[in-house]
Amino acid sequence: MKKYLLLLITIASIQHDGIAQDLHFSQYYNAPMLLNPANTALLQNSDWRAGINYRNQGATIPVPYNTFSIFSDFGLMRNQWDNAWLGTGVAVWRDVAGNGNLALTKVQGNLAAHILTGEKTSFSAGLGIVYNQRSVDFSKLTYDVQWDEFSFNKSVDNQETFSVQKTTFMDLNAGVNFSYYNNDNFFAKISVAASHLNQPTETFYGQTNKLGLRPILNLDIVYKANDNIMLSPSVYYTRQKKASELVGGTLLNINASGGMASLDANEIILGIFYRNKDAVIGVAGYKWKQNRITVNYDHTVSQLSSGNNGVGAMEISLIIQGNYQKGEDRTKAYGCPRF
Repeated sequence: MKKYLLLLITIASIQHDGIAQDLHFSQYYNAPMLLNPANTALLQNSDWRAGINYRNQGATIPVPYNTFSIFSDFGLMRNQWDNAWLGTGVAVWRDVAGNGNLALTKVQGNLAAHILTGEKTSFSAGLGIVYNQRSVDFSKLTYDVQWDEFSFNKSVDNQETFSVQKTTFMDLNAGVNFSYYNNDNFFAKISVAASHLNQPTETFYGQTNKLGLRPILNLDIVYKANDNIMLSPSVYYTRQKKASELVGGTLLNINASGGMASLDANEIILGIFYRNKDAVIGVAGYKWKQNRITVNYDHTVSQLSSGNNGVGAMEISLIIQGNYQKGEDRTKAYGCPRF
């Protein structure tokens, strides 16, 4: 009995930590489909986009988190309709944490509609359907039968008949965006979304562990100061049950090509963000044509800094964009300031 009680306490504590965090990136602005399904194919100068995100969190503590994502989205009907287009996309996320490799794998399909509501405004709405798999590898944990009075000996048979436990569930996300732009030097977007609309049950043992509704709010602003400088301040907020996250800051894009601004100009990207009561986030990156690579480092300023020596998370993201055709046959562009 003691053996199973210890196992249940261990799994319960690992589940609690994993569920409380949920998936998140410091570079939330480079994870558009995780933020809001209405962001799917919300592309002003491109027909398609693909991206990769990787986050390593807590590398200096015994049970770090590793999060990986890959996504792609595509605009449809942009040249067929005068004031609207559709977006479709797919994304895969993989999150692994703890000694028992507590893992969450998500596969999401999105559909969005974008409508130009005026010469300087647009509205977007999107829906995401998600397949989730949660798993844990019990063979990587230790048990009381492996205790030899001095330490745990993993070479001793743990006497358990199972190794990997899995559970699956479906999830539903939805959101809307409202955008304003003057086609010259200013763009603003307000985003409102919610994850776990159906509040699915996530459990290994048939318990009533329902995921809490997770609202997500985001404000993005792009201001072109001149041909050489562009500022992109933004703020992001989400809440799930008793856990919440508030991140805000700005990116600075510097024209590295020289001469007049253009869509294909190279840019140096610098930024600073702050996660409330948790971390200061430094960002650096490079943009060439319509592609960009960005890295960030989270310096912990919360009480956790005493345990991780201030070393928080590191992330890297790669975003590439393109068009179906070139030259005069390219898809018509929608308003957003660019170099």
